[in-house]
Amino acid sequence: QVQLVESGGGLVQAGGSLRLSCQASGRTLNMGWFRQSPGKEREFVALIRWSDSHIFLPNSVKGRFTLSTDNGKNTVYLQMNNLQPEDTAVYYCAAATMNTIYDLLPRGYDSWGQGTQVTVSS
Repeated sequence: QVQLVESGGGLVQAGGSLRLSCQASGRTLNMGWFRQSPGKEREFVALIRWSDSHIFLPNSVKGRFTLSTDNGKNTVYLQMNNLQPEDTAVYYCAAATMNTIYDLLPRGYDSWGQGTQVTVSS
């Protein structure tokens, strides 16, 4: 496992933007973001697979969210544009330090950040 330090988040109006960052304390295989709103399961938002630098985003955020990285600092950034009220959730940074076939599911990750609240007002 590694320690993950998140920053960013906050309150924004619909159509606005926010940037989240997450730095890992050590080497990881995958890093990504999930989000969870009350009464819902934790939902995949974005990930990077370091082995081939492949970035995945689900259709629900593709075109609005961008994942960028600074591999030298074990850091990922989630740029969120055109935010909508349905994006309101606690956003969690996640990292996998072991190989997994579940990289789109929470069970595929062994390290989690503390979570940061993103609230989008209409």
